Amino acid sequence: MSGLQGNRTLEILEKAEREGYGILAQTCYDAQMAVGLVRAAERARSPAILQLFPVTLAYGKGPFLRYCLELAHSASVPISVHLDHATDPEHLELALSLAEQGIAFDSIMVDASHADSDEENIAIAKPYVERARKAGVAVEVELGRLEGGEAGLRMISDAKLTDPAKAKAFMAGTGAIILAPSIGNLHGSYINPPNFRQQILKDLHAEFQGKVPICLHGTDEIPDSLFVECIKNGVSKINVNSWARDPYAKSLGERLLSGPFPEAVEEATETFAKVCDRFFTLFGSAGKA
Repeated sequence: MSGLQGNRTLEILEKAEREGYGILAQTCYDAQMAVGLVRAAERARSPAILQLFPVTLAYGKGPFLRYCLELAHSASVPISVHLDHATDPEHLELALSLAEQGIAFDSIMVDASHADSDEENIAIAKPYVERARKAGVAVEVELGRLEGGEAGLRMISDAKLTDPAKAKAFMAGTGAIILAPSIGNLHGSYINPPNFRQQILKDLHAEFQGKVPICLHGTDEIPDSLFVECIKNGVSKINVNSWARDPYAKSLGERLLSGPFPEAVEEATETFAKVCDRFFTLFGSAGKA
């Protein structure tokens, strides 16, 4: 934990681990989505994570990250800012160089799951993890490999399930502290009903005893009961993307054709916030701030 005392993401996830609820890590693509997440978190009295994809960071760079950090950190409930799926060196370099200038994500995902082996994954991730830790940034890594891709993410095929027996050595090797396992989840739409291997989650939770937060990726379209089961089996960070993004985009597009811009933005923001409201209740985090 050296260098990570007081890290906002870790404090949020550690409390969720202790008390047995899940944290919504909602992807935000613009300022209105970020406002919607914070609005919903404050009225639900829930902690949350405001999550950005690398394409959004590359578009808005330091000024947009600074805006998100100010918005999240000035909220009346604990909210951190996380960079999801930083795979390409230029995105990692941008995030870490900004951190070294004092514009730091609370946490980032160094995603080397495209590597051919666990050893290569570790070799790619470790130097970035060490740099991030020095800047006070917690790091999430992926053991195994999820198929799919979305929103500018690298397309991945040939999924590889996480082996819990390798997890402790993998986390020690990378130096990271948040683990994203591959349990049959995928990025994008599920062609068939998802088949999540819950035993992998149970084994990881038993192995780490709550000291390594577990993150669930690939949540598009999955049933509420599956979210609840994953939280019960040890997941504390839950990445959500299209559930809120698509209703927001539909609302904004339709209202811009029929009314004033400010009203369209407000209605779309509230549409986004209401999806977040539902997840705070479903994940059990409402009232936990």
